[in-house]
Amino acid sequence: MNAAVQLYDTTLRDGSQAEGIHFSTADKLHLAARLDAFGVHYIEGGWPGSNPKDIEFFERAKGHHFQNARLAAFGSTRRAGVAVEEDPQVRLLLEAQTPVVTIYGKTSLLHVREVLRTTPEENLAMIADTVSYLKSQGREVIYDAEHAFDGYKEDPAYAMACLQAARRAGADVVVLCDTNGGSLPGFVAEVTRAAVAQVGGAVGIHTHDDAGLGVANALAAVEAGAVHVQGTANGYGERTGNCNLTTVIPNLQLKMGRPVLPPEKLAQLRDLSLYIDETANQRPNPRAPFVGQASFAHKGGTHVNAVNKLISSYEHIAPETVGNVRRILVGELSGRTNVMMKARELNLSLDEKAPETREILETIKRLENEGYEFEGADASFELLARKALQHHPAFFSLIEYHVSFRRRPDGPEDCEATVKLSVGEEKTYTVAEGDGPVNALDAALREALRKFYPQIAPVRLTDYKVRIVDSSSGTGAKVRVLIESTDGETAWTTVGVSANIIEASWIALRDALEYFLLRGEAV
Repeated sequence: MNAAVQLYDTTLRDGSQAEGIHFSTADKLHLAARLDAFGVHYIEGGWPGSNPKDIEFFERAKGHHFQNARLAAFGSTRRAGVAVEEDPQVRLLLEAQTPVVTIYGKTSLLHVREVLRTTPEENLAMIADTVSYLKSQGREVIYDAEHAFDGYKEDPAYAMACLQAARRAGADVVVLCDTNGGSLPGFVAEVTRAAVAQVGGAVGIHTHDDAGLGVANALAAVEAGAVHVQGTANGYGERTGNCNLTTVIPNLQLKMGRPVLPPEKLAQLRDLSLYIDETANQRPNPRAPFVGQASFAHKGGTHVNAVNKLISSYEHIAPETVGNVRRILVGELSGRTNVMMKARELNLSLDEKAPETREILETIKRLENEGYEFEGADASFELLARKALQHHPAFFSLIEYHVSFRRRPDGPEDCEATVKLSVGEEKTYTVAEGDGPVNALDAALREALRKFYPQIAPVRLTDYKVRIVDSSSGTGAKVRVLIESTDGETAWTTVGVSANIIEASWIALRDALEYFLLRGEAV
């Protein structure tokens, strides 16, 4: 496929400079392989020689065959007053043995004089010498014009002279960098048009998101003639981040008609985004455009009613185009259509005008008024719906539970829970200890059920969240407990609300196991 715009991913270098992002060498190799399989055209691996991790990455990458992408090593122009052949940093770029080398140089006279402490003429020579030398060594050279837009504001003629020096020396792509991330789309488009007209050849764009315009500026540059976009997956990067490729890609392909990937690759976009977040140990942004969990979530009753009749009324693209799914939310703003469509998601047959639908809706609104929230607790909603439809078997019933906590001045803390249940005609009573009251209660409940339902063995709690519902009540406030559980294959979330945190936790724990057993009955 001939791409109308080249995608240059710098997640492994620029993205790793974000606060809280740390990739191991193994992480970088796995990410490079995944990005290559996805179909990006360039992968920037790092700066050879800047740290041991990047040295190891390039050494190990020499044995990897990339099917779609070309690997790039990143560095700078030669130092002022040093012959390019003698510059150790340039030598390390060549020793990385990548087919592509990306170098940056100064475009702003202020930076030339105050940061490099050299003359405008020497800066031009540094750019030309380095590009020319790397080209003579058989490399594809991408030149990143640092502070291109700030430099253009200061002195348009000198900024263009820097770009022209790189082009005349043989740079394959000249990239305009909005290094401070403060430019506006109109100005980005103006400078890009000037570069395309005066420099010629392939012009690229590298933007940052300091003003919240990283994606908008990249798209403005493409509209003005740029054919190469640099960015990072999920927008990782220094300060507020880089241009987000997971947002740019579908906008280019679906909105602007600039093909960058085959359609089947675009459908893998959400999976790629989640994989990169998982590797970086970051929680996915639920509101991320295109790939976020909430991107195609509908909550308002009038919206859902319209979507039920005409999907495109509130969806700008089909979610499956980017590998996402439509979600119907239920809550106090819902109508009967929400309940009907949500039930349909869960393979429950429910007529929009049936009395059960109204009953479920009224129950949800009553519970949400008490502090419940079902948007993130599909399992609790399904239990509620099945009870209303009388499709819910009684796996067990609570007779009573008791939780105690003992603290001794010089001894260990003791936390113990007892649970008495009825399962069918049989009663069971168990005692368990735990690291805290909720852990002890969870252990006692599982122990009580294990002999009746041994299939619960792999179920475990993976996340536990507590939120105060009405903070004005102080220590007497209700709390909402959300519990995420898994059996190792799938995950589900349940919710409980009470002024007693133990009771709220019990409700969510009980629902988690009931849902698991219910799902097993339904299979």
